[in-house]
Amino acid sequence: MYIPSESQFDPDQNGHFGIFGGRYVPETLMPALLKLEEEYKSIRFDKEFWTEVDGYLRDYVGRPSPLYFAKNISDEVGAKVYLKREDLNHTGAHKVNNVIAQGLMAKRLGYKKIIAETGAGQHGVATATICALLDLECEIFMGAKDVARQELNVFRMKLLGAKVNAVESGSKTLKDAMNDAIRHWVTNTRDTFYIIGTIAGPHPYPMMVRDFQAIIGYEARAQILQKEGRLPDHVLACIGGGSNAIGMFQHFLEDKEVECIGIEAGGLGIDSKNGCSLKKGRPGILHGQMSYLLQDGDGQVLEAHSISAGLDYPGIGPEHAFHHDNKTISYDYVTDEEAMDAFVWLSRKEGIIPAFESAHAIAYLKKMPNIKDKLIIINVSGRGDKDMIQAKEILHFND
Repeated sequence: MYIPSESQFDPDQNGHFGIFGGRYVPETLMPALLKLEEEYKSIRFDKEFWTEVDGYLRDYVGRPSPLYFAKNISDEVGAKVYLKREDLNHTGAHKVNNVIAQGLMAKRLGYKKIIAETGAGQHGVATATICALLDLECEIFMGAKDVARQELNVFRMKLLGAKVNAVESGSKTLKDAMNDAIRHWVTNTRDTFYIIGTIAGPHPYPMMVRDFQAIIGYEARAQILQKEGRLPDHVLACIGGGSNAIGMFQHFLEDKEVECIGIEAGGLGIDSKNGCSLKKGRPGILHGQMSYLLQDGDGQVLEAHSISAGLDYPGIGPEHAFHHDNKTISYDYVTDEEAMDAFVWLSRKEGIIPAFESAHAIAYLKKMPNIKDKLIIINVSGRGDKDMIQAKEILHFND
């Protein structure tokens, strides 16, 4: 059974990873955040709580997720490539790992109403799913642009009983959905629990969500040792806010022989519209945290771009900002075009249709130098069902 453990990379008592993280919020949110921090401290290493979480993860979600040897793409690139199959989880992505634990915390704290933000819709679907399971009211905030390109996930949320608010402000994407969710939370803290979907936001969310997602790397480490008798040379994952990546990397960070590589959304190119907060951004404050942000010379947050609705966020979780500056994790990017090529490549080589987000990590295989005979794990953070309408519009196959 997975239970989080203390790490040398835990934030300080004020939620800072170096200069990043913290709690930059209105005073009205502080009581709710302090209450949440106190609750999390009480259950972080509590065997009884994690036994309950484990029961849902095992019997409801279907964990452990498989570590699959991708022979066909391995033969092509000359490396031994394993895929961590988070796409096989109930609801179709890694998001459910975090949502189950936060949902159970909300019940323990006596909340009946849940809100969440979502980009590609996978966090929204996972939240709506757990709210249905635990008999909680559910309200989702989603950018109007994402509502249009992820209409299947919007329908799934509504089918599960959630109210979906299409956010029309700003770029109409994830940043704006989170803005509206926080505004709603500010005026409803007494009876509403906010389930943040990534390792962003004010403390304790970045640490808490990381702990909930670290089951990915915990399983992958044990699985690769069982299958290969050694640790991998490289571990890859895509990065938007960064939860699937930090969840995968967490149990490899202290292994000096393992290189963890996070792949940002290169969009239309590094010098064009993109979602590369680390490559093209600088430190600033957004959504209650200090981290790297895409911003103009006046400090105004810029619109991010990615073909993937889950990666077009103009910021990144503060722990990734910390690892970037300390060089404990390597970071690079993949463009929309490269991701779409990988989307088709994995589908046709392995019969696995990845989410557009995950396709960014797959695509990086073809950009890596000197990988012959290397052992590599890639986190397939979600499946591509949600992207079929968009993919059909982009890819024009001959009949």
